[in-house]
Amino acid sequence: MKPIRNFCIIAHIDHGKSTLADRLLERTETIKVTEGQMLDDMDLEKERGITIKSHAIQMTYRENGEIYTLNLIDTPGHVDFSYEVSRSIAACEGCLLVVDSTQGVQAQTISNLYMAIEHDLEIIPVLNKCDMANSMPEEVEDEIIELIGCKREEIIRASGRTGQGVDEILHAVVERIPAPKGDPEAPLQALIFDSVFNPFRGIIAYFKIVNGSIKSGEEVLFVNTKKQYKADEIGVLKMSLSPRDTLQCGDVGYIVSGIKTATEVKVGDTITALAAPCASAIAGFEEVKPMVFAGVYPVETEDFEQLRASLEKLQLNDASLTFQPESSVALGFGFRCGFLGLLHMEIIQERLDREFGMNVITTVPNVSYHIFDKHGKMLDVHNPAGMPEQTEIDHIEEPYIRASIITRADYIGGIMTLCLGKRGELVKQEYISGDRVELYYDMPLSEIVIDFYDKLKSISKGYASFDYHPIAFRPSRLVKLDILLNGEPVDALSTLTHVDNSVYFGRRMCEKLKELLPRQQFDIAIQAAIGAKIIARETVKQVRKDVTAKCYGGDISRKRKLLEKQKRGKKRMKEIGNVQVPQKAFLAVLKLD
Repeated sequence: MKPIRNFCIIAHIDHGKSTLADRLLERTETIKVTEGQMLDDMDLEKERGITIKSHAIQMTYRENGEIYTLNLIDTPGHVDFSYEVSRSIAACEGCLLVVDSTQGVQAQTISNLYMAIEHDLEIIPVLNKCDMANSMPEEVEDEIIELIGCKREEIIRASGRTGQGVDEILHAVVERIPAPKGDPEAPLQALIFDSVFNPFRGIIAYFKIVNGSIKSGEEVLFVNTKKQYKADEIGVLKMSLSPRDTLQCGDVGYIVSGIKTATEVKVGDTITALAAPCASAIAGFEEVKPMVFAGVYPVETEDFEQLRASLEKLQLNDASLTFQPESSVALGFGFRCGFLGLLHMEIIQERLDREFGMNVITTVPNVSYHIFDKHGKMLDVHNPAGMPEQTEIDHIEEPYIRASIITRADYIGGIMTLCLGKRGELVKQEYISGDRVELYYDMPLSEIVIDFYDKLKSISKGYASFDYHPIAFRPSRLVKLDILLNGEPVDALSTLTHVDNSVYFGRRMCEKLKELLPRQQFDIAIQAAIGAKIIARETVKQVRKDVTAKCYGGDISRKRKLLEKQKRGKKRMKEIGNVQVPQKAFLAVLKLD
């Protein structure tokens, strides 16, 4: 085990992790780098220039006549994919903390660093993009020293573009990161940290061996699901899968055992040998908590089962996605999905379309609320349609988050106005260095779900970085806003909103629906209501035929008779007629800001 090193690269988004990974692969002659970001293999990753999935790869490195095996995991930098980072950290003993020398320490750098410190990883600070004209190595080094308390000479200056500092990084990985601890003679104990679905071979699980060893063809047991399999093929992760006969303690590899059902592989599960099982599963692997919930419905109702199969396969590749079936009067059968954030939701929607050809409708994203009734019983509600009557509710609690915003001093005013408008409370404000400030706010999660990040970026001209973590549920003055069409509530358009915003929001929804609903033979009353109280109303006027056109001249009573007859017909029609809400009306209402 002495020559094995397991490490990952963590950084804020756009600080050059994947480019630096390319240089490490080139220097160790693992692969020939033909284009940028070789480890980002998804089309979406290449198009957007971001890492969405963690990617593991094995490299071989020689130093002082000894050959080392380096297992590298490149991780995402965006706050919505932090679960990928936490899983990668669980499979490593050390990490490279990459900081952009032109931008300095940003929110996600700090967040990922704390995750690494909790897992007791050896941290190697790397200053990237040192070849840039606007690089500020001295100032950023001061920030790193203040953040992790290292010595100045421990920080490696590097450049992912030119390859400067790559040799020093590899030397530091070998020197500073400890070899994996574990007992090669103990029963097999391996942690699953990722899995992928292959249409020809079933589910391929990626694992790290903590104790013992595994041979090809051995019978294995998955501890949490209690399922038994035969290890048809095991191996290490190069650019493609590379089979081996045995894997030793400390190795990172994959197992193919012909698993067909998605639910049988859980990230964080332990693999052990069936003949000599280990005493306990590996502890300390946290369950993911979704932040944002939205309904995902197939456009064609008969595609429901196909959507279920697609979501199960996606969940293998992205363990932070959660889903359960639900139905809506307007949209039919679908799923209530939990996401880590809005970007995550957008990526899942895009992947469903590209990888599985699923055309889906996503409802307005919301968060989960705790609703307490008059008897003190608590209900966990993700969907406003599932709320009890207003008269039965004692109080509602909504999730709050602690947001950390790092920005330049010039933009503080605009950012504070934005946060106060989103019901934020300033906790503290501290200067990191020079003109960079960190603001801490307590805010309701529902306020940042839709467009907070976009507005923050535009106010700060792209400079502010944002990170958050949930803190607690707090009582809040929330009300359920119903939309009624001719007195009938439409469940898919119900929303939970704060009392202060409810009248404005209700009025906007009514105006929008008035534009979109097709006219009928009778008047359609569109109303926004809170409980029994109507707060806004619009009317879609009826289409009328001129029944008096055939009367020319004569007594007025002839016209009056025809108009009365029409009036009776309209009244009867309104009683039996129902209003169909077109699909585009739902989608337009979701886009209300």
